[in-house]
Amino acid sequence: MDPLSDVLSLLKPRSYMFRGIDVGGQWSIHFPQSDGIKCYAVISGECWLCLEGVSDAVRLTAGDCFLLPRGLAFRLASDTTLTPIDAKSFISSAREGGVACFNGGGDCFGIGGYFAFAGDHADILLGVLPPIIHIRNEADKAALRWCLERLMQELSDPRPGGALIAEHLAHMLLVQALRLHMAEGASGGIGWLFALADKQMRAAIGAMHADPAHRWTLQALAERAGMSRSAFSLKFKETVGASPMEYLTRWRMLLAGDRLTNSNDPISVIAPSLGYDSESAFSTAFKRVMDCSPRRYARGRSELEPA
Repeated sequence: MDPLSDVLSLLKPRSYMFRGIDVGGQWSIHFPQSDGIKCYAVISGECWLCLEGVSDAVRLTAGDCFLLPRGLAFRLASDTTLTPIDAKSFISSAREGGVACFNGGGDCFGIGGYFAFAGDHADILLGVLPPIIHIRNEADKAALRWCLERLMQELSDPRPGGALIAEHLAHMLLVQALRLHMAEGASGGIGWLFALADKQMRAAIGAMHADPAHRWTLQALAERAGMSRSAFSLKFKETVGASPMEYLTRWRMLLAGDRLTNSNDPISVIAPSLGYDSESAFSTAFKRVMDCSPRRYARGRSELEPA
């Protein structure tokens, strides 16, 4: 797989809920904070988006799509000065995949929902994203709307295999939005996600992901990127926000954490599979990155699971 697919697979994104909202007249609706990434599209009409912690409201018109990566509370409104109602007071009346109606509907129709992550360490993705990702390009918006509309159809008209199709559509939606954001933020964005938009950095990160157990050196990674060692080291630090070796170690430990949680592999098997000659060297690196020992990490996760 490629690095973006690797990270998303590690985080195990899954869709929790998607519904349609049909509103009319003067209205303002408050949506509470939640885990994961919220995703919405305005199919018809227009409204304002007010996000907690962001000073300026965003005007949304028909066709606009947006993601709220940090799950912050927000409002959608025809008029930002109106006192909002709680979204739960009317959305809960519509089943998943259905349409909730307010004030008779007819003026603004949208589709939205949110993703949650079953895996740990969602911060490796969410930490590099801004509070709002607003998709403005017409061709890009059309692709995202198709995913949302198809997802709504699967949820509102359940058929055999519908749950799996809905899950894949939700993943497609998330990946497509992240791709678009990567392209828009390629100049000036800092973090591994933006680094993937750079051909040289993508080659080096892809090599580390493809073979995390390899004894990578700065020189070997620089050669993969087609750069000198010094130029590669500087550019990697500037674009990713960490040195190549720091990134490699963190990725190895995230993989280790996933295996400690989701497999029965002992440390004696995990350590060499990630390039460590001894359990002690692996454990030292793991504790430095994950803030606890491998055994405590595995024990802590198992204790959280229901009996």
